[in-house]
Amino acid sequence: QLVESGGGLVQPGTSLRLSCTASGFRLVDYAVAWFRQAPGKEREGISCIAYQSDKTTYADSVLGRFTISRDNAKNTLYLEMDSLKPEDTALYYCAADLNCQITPSSMTPHRRTSWGQGTQVTVSS
Repeated sequence: QLVESGGGLVQPGTSLRLSCTASGFRLVDYAVAWFRQAPGKEREGISCIAYQSDKTTYADSVLGRFTISRDNAKNTLYLEMDSLKPEDTALYYCAADLNCQITPSSMTPHRRTSWGQGTQVTVSS
């Protein structure tokens, strides 16, 4: 099970940190990722950590502003989001067990991928 937290309503230019805590399995044993979906838009993979190498990759839309990390002791995945923009408004999901390709950057779920329930991030003045 994956449970996200940390979403909320924030002003443009500010920061927010999302958390995703896993139970029943270890995040370190899989590639893990963050996705988001805005109303009326397709789901977008924004960042992932590759299995074993622990290399990270980011979508161009968040590169340089968002940072993905994992705390193995807490079995928790994080997404630090800085310089937030209104276009970052979306429902954010964490996922485990997927294809995380570093170059070129891509995050591709499959039928075994586990998903959280999502946490809403709204960026508005």
